Amino acid sequence: MFSWSKSHVHPGWPATLGPLRVAGGLVTVRPVRLRDAARWSDLRLRNQNALLPWEPTAPGSWAQRHQRSNWGPLFSVLRSEAKRGTLLPLVIEVDGEYVGQLTIGNVQRGAVRSAWIGYWIDSEHYGNGIATAAVALGVDHAFGPVGLHRLEATVQPSNSASQAVLTKIGFRREGLLERYMDVNSRWRDHILFALTADELMGSAAESLVRLGRANYS
Repeated sequence: MFSWSKSHVHPGWPATLGPLRVAGGLVTVRPVRLRDAARWSDLRLRNQNALLPWEPTAPGSWAQRHQRSNWGPLFSVLRSEAKRGTLLPLVIEVDGEYVGQLTIGNVQRGAVRSAWIGYWIDSEHYGNGIATAAVALGVDHAFGPVGLHRLEATVQPSNSASQAVLTKIGFRREGLLERYMDVNSRWRDHILFALTADELMGSAAESLVRLGRANYS
């Protein structure tokens, strides 16, 4: 796996993305911070029922994994991977409030120049265009300053809301990955979505604006 040496600067990290205005408010995306602990814990605990069906199985209970004290070690890992150039761990904000996260992971260079993109937001903000705007900003950043050519996302077939977010941005379905990931203690099928830089006309954010789904502020 490619990693940046100390003589390199990670392209596109750190950076604040946006804003884009949607029905739910003014959306920006920024790097994670150590002081995010309380908000991260509150959101994750409060959204257990909304998030648990879609997230990889992990040791311990949901409550144990998302205590405020766990953020510090997690943040250290995220920051380390960001500095190595393999991960971009980002927070989604609406009107300045942390409402979710966007991650660009497994960044690969060389002839591939690809990564995966994942996201979650507070269920209280569903249906207001926030996740779509955040993903659009992440896509443009990945294909711009980060220098990638391809992004992938995997979604369970029953997660129609997440599929809608991806298709609005321009992701296309490439196939079904059978029993792909251990999620909520079962091996689950996932649909593979992908998008390459040369498939976008302009940018993902510009496309949302043209379609009336967002505005620049």
